[in-house]
Amino acid sequence: MPDAHSMRATAREIFLHALAESSIEKAFARHVHCDRGVLRVCDDLYDLRSYSRVFAVSFGKAGHRMAETLAHQAGTTISGVIADPNVPTHQLPGYRYFTGGHPEPNDESVRGAEAILKALAALDANSLVLFMVSGGGSAVVEKLADPELTLDDLVGTYRALVLSGAPIAKINAVRKHLSAVKGGRMARACAGAQQVSILVSDVPENALDSLASGPTMPDSSTVDDCYGIVREYGMLERLPAPVRELFEKRALEETPKKDDPAFARSRWWKVLSNETAERAAVEMASQQGFTVEIDHSCDDWEYTKAADYLLQRLRGLQREVPRACIISDAKHAAVTVNVACKGLLNAGFGESVKENLARGRRWNNRGARPGRGARPGRTSARVQRVSVFREAGRYDSDGTDRDQCSGFAGFVGSFLIPRSAAFSETPKRSEGSIPSDLLTWLASITFSWIA
Repeated sequence: MPDAHSMRATAREIFLHALAESSIEKAFARHVHCDRGVLRVCDDLYDLRSYSRVFAVSFGKAGHRMAETLAHQAGTTISGVIADPNVPTHQLPGYRYFTGGHPEPNDESVRGAEAILKALAALDANSLVLFMVSGGGSAVVEKLADPELTLDDLVGTYRALVLSGAPIAKINAVRKHLSAVKGGRMARACAGAQQVSILVSDVPENALDSLASGPTMPDSSTVDDCYGIVREYGMLERLPAPVRELFEKRALEETPKKDDPAFARSRWWKVLSNETAERAAVEMASQQGFTVEIDHSCDDWEYTKAADYLLQRLRGLQREVPRACIISDAKHAAVTVNVACKGLLNAGFGESVKENLARGRRWNNRGARPGRGARPGRTSARVQRVSVFREAGRYDSDGTDRDQCSGFAGFVGSFLIPRSAAFSETPKRSEGSIPSDLLTWLASITFSWIA
């Protein structure tokens, strides 16, 4: 039976392989290329010389990294706005920078949104807009649609939404209808211009319009959805009074839908997502001899239920194979809390797994409990130890932590291993190019096995 040290080493190897395959550089090398003034984004070609202006808007936790990677190919011919919660070590020429807040918006979030909307309004039909959107963009770039609302109202609204226990898609539906930039309204600001969105996604594959609350995409949610969400999760009393009044008066304005003229010249391309990291993790786990199953059925469940469900799934799989690994994206599992805090979901999910294991159930090497096919006294180990890898932020190539309070635990691997006592560690890494939003997802990708 593998000991704790070898299991930890295996877990780290899977983790680092998934990280390496999820870099912005690799994603752009696969899907974005610029040669002799012609930009290729997936299946589309754009002759940059044919436009009167090429303007880029790059934002989210990978805001600077995406723009920098594009600049390495296109040079200094592209200008625009970058909004990123991290202060870069250097700035790209031709770009205005805003250090937007995350997980809550700040004054720079609002200033960045205003600068973006003003710049987009000045573009015409002979302009090309490159939107580079990554996770965290909901808070990093934000401005409420109602000009009477203040930054305090904005922050209070975000707290009420995030602490409500609602799934991310429902949280973002409400955000979209309160915002001047979300739910397709950023695209509407430059209606008529050629638009292409390059997406680095940390949301479920079937909900891309939830990424950064869908600023450049048609919105699939409605104002009626929002009223129902606020009612379902008891948010109304938590909302700041001026925002609560909008809901009480049913005064929300509808967001642009797929038939809106703003999207007549729009294209959207996902270049990096949860799926990228997931495939890499599956590949490495399989090479390590694990039977791997992917289970997304509990992705947006309440986190304790998700933890219990995945452990039960694992135990069932363990009855069939000697080495089992379950991968599940639990990043957007629901957590209801009464105070604002950082890193809550991943820490809570890991603790829930640990507590489940610590109940002291014994399992033999085929996953059966004594009395159900196993001979009493012959269990291989008392499984009550969980290894939780926690990445506290994005690191530079020299290992310097640049985002210690980013609000996520970059990876939680619930590794069910024998013997006793829980342990945790923070693996430093040398790769400096992994976007924080992908790390956020890797935080909750759950590799679980009983050796």
